[in-house]
Amino acid sequence: MGRSRRAPAGRPARIRIIGGAWRRRWLPVLAVGGLRPTADALRETLFNWLQPRLPGARVLDLFAGTGALGLEAASRGADTVLLIERDARAVAQLRANCDTLGAEQVRVRRGDALGVLADPPPEGRPYDLVLVDPPFHKGLVMPVLAALRASGWLHPDSRVYVEIEAEADLGCLVADGWQVERERQGGQARALLLVQAGSDTAD
Repeated sequence: MGRSRRAPAGRPARIRIIGGAWRRRWLPVLAVGGLRPTADALRETLFNWLQPRLPGARVLDLFAGTGALGLEAASRGADTVLLIERDARAVAQLRANCDTLGAEQVRVRRGDALGVLADPPPEGRPYDLVLVDPPFHKGLVMPVLAALRASGWLHPDSRVYVEIEAEADLGCLVADGWQVERERQGGQARALLLVQAGSDTAD
């Protein structure tokens, strides 16, 4: 997502694309309260996990914020990326950054994640990868995961990336039918790659 750290005084806030076609490109981001781009180390780990799945993938970023995750996916070969963000200023910056990159495969939609998920996916087609990196301590992860499963946004082989507080209890994920396929902790955040329990691809 990115609901993030404030940039040092006197320096504009920026994110860096770390791999793929736009590798090393720096993009401006707004100093909107709460924006927290996923740390480079966690982002590198995530996309190492996902790289075999990205070429041609449909990717949904539900809390796009700075665009750090969704734009990284597009840079690394995703065919379609939908960025959802509710802050109007952040949406305008995301669109400007997509124009700068020539990111024709990326669409930006202003909206609330749960509101978007209340409707079927565009064209009735599920997504291969969903990125869920909401503001911490808001209780959003479990409602979003439930909504994803309820309205056709996922297929059995879909992966869901979740970034949560390091101290969060994972028991509720297992109880709600999710399996943790990959996991890493970095600082105050924990990165999880989830698959639906009982799917053919779950162990």
